[in-house]
Amino acid sequence: MNTLRNKVQLIGNLGGNPEIITLESGKKLAKFTLATNETYKNAQGEKVTDTQWHNLVAWNKTAEIAERFLEKGKEVAIEGRLTSRSYDDKQGNKRYITEVVVSELLLLGFKQD
Repeated sequence: MNTLRNKVQLIGNLGGNPEIITLESGKKLAKFTLATNETYKNAQGEKVTDTQWHNLVAWNKTAEIAERFLEKGKEVAIEGRLTSRSYDDKQGNKRYITEVVVSELLLLGFKQD
């Protein structure tokens, strides 16, 4: 059961091209957003789509894959774990963010060249 702790699996579409950061140590970091959609019918029988946005980060080889293959709108499946952190914005206000640290990345709907 330990493998089930803090495990996230999502399928969705990229909100934009990944932001790639190369650290002084040479490690790569990719930051990107993923939209997941849930569709249901409300009490009036109307179709409603609820979109949730997720902040994702990927490191090293996974970041290199993101840099090479991911672009806005593409559908991907990811697996990772949730992390939360805080930072101070430009105005000195403390901000909190929850991110998914991606460990597995599967490109969906891509054609081989």
